[in-house]
Amino acid sequence: MSKRTGICINTLTKVESGCPNTSMAAWVSILSVLGLLDNFKDICDLKNDEMGIILEDEDLPKRVRYKKASYERNS
Repeated sequence: MSKRTGICINTLTKVESGCPNTSMAAWVSILSVLGLLDNFKDICDLKNDEMGIILEDEDLPKRVRYKKASYERNS
């Protein structure tokens, strides 16, 4: 696998053990060799991040203040 992906054995071992410090390039190389690179776009699609959407909605301001409307005087 190391030769096919072009990454060193140490990096491959880190990926296999789930080390969070490995680069995205290593992950993309491995997914490409395994034929799973097309599924990577689904992982990155923000529409599929339900928890992120919920957290973003909770972070919205609670009260929206509108500017006072200016009225034109009819003469």
